[in-house]
Amino acid sequence: MEKKKQTATMDERLNTLRAGVLGSNDGILTVVGVLFSVAVATPNIFTIFIAGLSDLLACAFSMASGEYASVSSQRDAESSSVEKERYLLKNDLAGEKKIVQEFYMSRGITEETAKEIADELIAKKPLETMVSIKYNIELNHYMNPWSAAFSSLFSAALGGLFPLIAMSLTSGIYRWPATILAVIVSVGLTGFMSAKLGDGKVKVAVIRNIIIGILTMIIHYAMGKLMNEF
Repeated sequence: MEKKKQTATMDERLNTLRAGVLGSNDGILTVVGVLFSVAVATPNIFTIFIAGLSDLLACAFSMASGEYASVSSQRDAESSSVEKERYLLKNDLAGEKKIVQEFYMSRGITEETAKEIADELIAKKPLETMVSIKYNIELNHYMNPWSAAFSSLFSAALGGLFPLIAMSLTSGIYRWPATILAVIVSVGLTGFMSAKLGDGKVKVAVIRNIIIGILTMIIHYAMGKLMNEF
């Protein structure tokens, strides 16, 4: 059981890190989209900076609130399942034991042994056993919505800073190449991190993120050019 608790804790940390990586990626792409669109329309660096900063803040808080709402909904659903099991244990104890017994029988344990296991588990840890078997929930161990929200908030803001700084602090012929390079490097890094966290293919994730980043820049540059014609 201790090992399962450690696994649940690790899963929570990984989910928080994943939220951070996704937030960072969104921050990069949304900010560079605004920067490119505005920079095409005006050479005024202050206007470009304010537009990029406003989008960075909006993206960061939007990601944070969305992550908070999502995790809170998941936590509420888990709490509801726990309360449901409390009720069933009080009003249908035999049915609950039967579910545990069938669970172990489905894994190759004989009916008699499975019944003994079910009786023992229900006698010692009834609620913990039921929510684990039926819902794969670790009792009293839910994801923290605030951790996920702050992770998304800071990572989205940090991700958006890369293109914002590159566009704002460079000048002349170096501004566009510096911003493009900053975006490629940063989205490549988030692709690498997401692949590592999800045990995916690193090369595929990095290339995919870079392609998405380049397409984002092309689309917003084109949109800026188009809007500048009117």
